[in-house]
Amino acid sequence: MSSGDNPFEGMPFFGDMLRMLGNQGPVQWDGARQLALSIATGGESEPNIDPLGRIKFEQLARVADLQVAAATGLSTSTTGRAVTVTPVTRTQWVLDTLDVYKPLVEAMGAALHPPTPGDAPAPFDPEDGPADPTEAWFGQIMGLLSPMLLGMTAGSLVGHLSTRSFGSFDLPVPRPPGDDVAVLPANIEPFGTDWSMDGDDLRLWVCLHQITHHTVLGLPHVRDTLNGLLVDYAGAFESDPDALGSKFADLGMDPTGGDPMARFQELLGDPDVVLGAVRSDRQREIQPRLQTLVAAVNGYVDHVMDTVGTRLIGSYPQVTEAMRRRRVEAAASDRFVERLLGLDLTQDHFDRGRAFVDGVVERAGATGLERLWSSAEVLPTPSELVAPGLWLARIDL
Repeated sequence: MSSGDNPFEGMPFFGDMLRMLGNQGPVQWDGARQLALSIATGGESEPNIDPLGRIKFEQLARVADLQVAAATGLSTSTTGRAVTVTPVTRTQWVLDTLDVYKPLVEAMGAALHPPTPGDAPAPFDPEDGPADPTEAWFGQIMGLLSPMLLGMTAGSLVGHLSTRSFGSFDLPVPRPPGDDVAVLPANIEPFGTDWSMDGDDLRLWVCLHQITHHTVLGLPHVRDTLNGLLVDYAGAFESDPDALGSKFADLGMDPTGGDPMARFQELLGDPDVVLGAVRSDRQREIQPRLQTLVAAVNGYVDHVMDTVGTRLIGSYPQVTEAMRRRRVEAAASDRFVERLLGLDLTQDHFDRGRAFVDGVVERAGATGLERLWSSAEVLPTPSELVAPGLWLARIDL
């Protein structure tokens, strides 16, 4: 590429800025936190948790804890003490959730922005990259902006999730070992009002749902298997700055004459553009196993909820219908984070998980279902999820 083709010629400040960006780590976490908190709170201070609401959740959690333990035959505790359901603000939920997602996002960042030998950043060189100077320019920019964009993406997604989530386990991502389960009254109470629900019925439903997830995902072999699959998936993204660069280069050749900046913002907000550029064959190998385990967990939780909830909650059918509609009508931000994590929580996903659990109970009863979480070796495979008889045959039932 001749000096006349160098897009950075005569732009020393811009080149220096990109060299500085090359010195950052794989993810900018300060920016992620600031953006997440801004979205979660709308830039305003949050009120403290209502003491009466806290007491109600604590009382209902004790009931839910006993019922889930009886229905599953599993210990709900990972530490030996009683499970506590704690109402938290969106601010607290954001900070805790960013910590939970940090290993996943950093694995993704390392895959997209791998360190150079000796942990020194590769020097910025405008002469590197594709022969086309415009593609080279955008490719270099995207590579160097990756830590910032990834941090802002993580912050945006967690911030938006905090405005919809009811607790720790709306997405089936294991939390660190412990027996504190968070719930978000700022989201739960308005939902109940919108659907004209009995407040205590809704709170008990949420407690049962969160504690059942906590019980299953708290099993060490389930937590370790699921965490391993999530981290492997996140770390299997492939960086393709040339492909991204070509997409952004097309901005300048828009035959419609549209606003390039508006188109730029549209591309950055489109998960298909981002994922289409970086998803790998390795991820397509991992995803069926990840989806199978998550489907089994969700199907089991739904089964336990129906078993316990119909006896405890007077308006259980109405609450459950509203909740199931809510989860399959998720916002775009929910779908984006699900796909970044390798999940696809559509109605078909939940139906397959529930059909597997129902098939096990129909063929082998509660005894067969109890074997589901007995060890890592008996967790169902993708082929067994759609044919529970194969799973029962493999475990000799």
